[in-house]
Amino acid sequence: MAARAPAATGRLVVGLRKWYYNMCGFNKLGLMRDDTIYEDSDVKEALRRIPEGVYNDRMFRIKRALDLSMKQQILPKEQWTKYEEDVHYLTPYLDEVIRERKEREEWMKK
Repeated sequence: MAARAPAATGRLVVGLRKWYYNMCGFNKLGLMRDDTIYEDSDVKEALRRIPEGVYNDRMFRIKRALDLSMKQQILPKEQWTKYEEDVHYLTPYLDEVIRERKEREEWMKK
């Protein structure tokens, strides 16, 4: 029984993540998690570094979500962003920008 506990716990955690993802509601507008990140200076620099096609896809999703929000509508269920399809496209670039900023701050302390 103890050997099965981690697998069951893992499934429970994934189930809770999926539930929370769907409860947030941004997926009903066709947005991805990284589309909802607050744009501070680090995020703006990361956005500057992503490929143009990825940036254009992001802008399309955001504009569509704004249009749907103004109309007080959501996408049909088959067009919702699914948890499994949500790619963290901005996270690697954001991690790199934050690492560089911290390195720069450490350098300036010396």
